[in-house]
Amino acid sequence: MERIRGRGAQSCAVPTRFGLATREADGDWRDDALVVDGAPPRLRTSVTPEFPKSVLTFNTSPDIPFDRSLNAYRGCEHGCIYCYARPTHAYHDLSPGLDFETKLFAKPQAAALLRQAFAKRGYTPRPLAMGTNTDPYQPIERDYRITRQVLELCLEVGHPVTITTKSARVLDDLDLLRALAARRLVAVGISITSLDPRLSSLLEPRAASPAKRLDALARLVEAGVPAHLGLSPVIPAITDCFIEDILMEAGARGVRSASWIMVRLPHEVAPLFREWLDVHFPDRAGKVMHIIQSMRGGKDYEASFHTRMKPKGVWADLVRARFRLGVRRAGIAQDRLDLDCEQFRAPSRDGQMDLF
Repeated sequence: MERIRGRGAQSCAVPTRFGLATREADGDWRDDALVVDGAPPRLRTSVTPEFPKSVLTFNTSPDIPFDRSLNAYRGCEHGCIYCYARPTHAYHDLSPGLDFETKLFAKPQAAALLRQAFAKRGYTPRPLAMGTNTDPYQPIERDYRITRQVLELCLEVGHPVTITTKSARVLDDLDLLRALAARRLVAVGISITSLDPRLSSLLEPRAASPAKRLDALARLVEAGVPAHLGLSPVIPAITDCFIEDILMEAGARGVRSASWIMVRLPHEVAPLFREWLDVHFPDRAGKVMHIIQSMRGGKDYEASFHTRMKPKGVWADLVRARFRLGVRRAGIAQDRLDLDCEQFRAPSRDGQMDLF
């Protein structure tokens, strides 16, 4: 299979679980297509404004440490091949493959809708998670600035917020993050999968390089912003060799907490990931999938609560042991940060001042 450069997915495969129509090139025409039409045009990123009625999403999952989240964008140009959010694009009748990283949606009214949610009677503040589905600092944030608007609102009303990103663009909002941190209202997690820029360019073709992410962690620490290392995902026989070195680099920059997550391959992510392995690592594709399946009950993925985030078996135990030892050697204290929910003051409703 010929490699598609600059993108993570190697095809635009349509999900079969929704019964969407599929197209397949005729065999004879496929052989002559390059001669007749030439090379296919370069894939371009498009952004479609989306106007939902609400942007605050609540969950009761026992596997994640937050109960509410906001995603400013759908789809993600970073193009991480392992991204567990890829299947959500199927809800738009779009491919979780190349469509997920080229056909994006932005929610320009997100901050205004969040203000309405904060103003509702009986709203109780808890940390708002950003970056749980798609990256809040992917490249289009430079133009839309939706994430910045949300942070401005959180600072205004005293609402705690957490951020997860793979982008050094988070430093564009360092002024807001510093102000939020001074009031114990923010924590920022940056995910790093490897220290090899070439490997990262294959795994996460449009995310910041590992060096830039480490620099972002250092600058956050210097600014007094609680910075967390997300060593995720760990991909056996691909990125697991970097576990100790990533922890040491983060510890040297003053990072005080870290965590790890084994690669997850729900729904269409599994075939897309297999396709990526066949293109980039055909020599070990079978080995990688065999190890993953050994931790997931013989399957590519287990979706059940209490198991999907907890791989089992020898390989999982080995990663846990290496991580614990690596954290100690790196001097990462694993500080627990409790954000302050007591400062929240609901904004006025409909522009009117509250009497009580």
